[in-house]
Amino acid sequence: MTDTLLEHERQHLAQLLEAIQRCVYFLDAASSGITWPLFSEFLQENKKSSQVFGGLAAINERFAKLQDTLALAMRHALILMSEPADTFLKSLAFYEKVGVIDSVSTWQTCRAARNLAAYDYETDYLAIAEHFNALHELRPEMYRVAKAFLKFCEDNLGIAAASADFSNEFNDIVSRS
Repeated sequence: MTDTLLEHERQHLAQLLEAIQRCVYFLDAASSGITWPLFSEFLQENKKSSQVFGGLAAINERFAKLQDTLALAMRHALILMSEPADTFLKSLAFYEKVGVIDSVSTWQTCRAARNLAAYDYETDYLAIAEHFNALHELRPEMYRVAKAFLKFCEDNLGIAAASADFSNEFNDIVSRS
């Protein structure tokens, strides 16, 4: 019974790792449709463009989903390793120590940007441009964390993504970021 439960938990992490790869793939696809950096004048001129603002909405959603999925998977991996995961701050400290994240403060900067992405309803085009330019600048860090975390899971738990459906694209994206 406990072996079955453990295998179920390992499979759940493998599915989360695949979800991380998917998040990176779709965030990269959404970001590639935008000319960076964004300028307030461009946003003002295209304020009724569903293509422009639909693409930006996709970036918001996918950035938030990537960070949320990473956080969930990081905590799940710690539980599988019988490491303390009672607070996420302790989890972050662990991952900083092993080099998955550069620093807790960098993760928190990404988290603050994620929170703005999920909850900010700004109408000032300069602020909108600054927000999306910040997400664009943080994207490589999120990709680096995703790559380091997947490697950490493979090396320390012997767990990889549940399928290889997004593996080639993921590896290509994170290698050029």
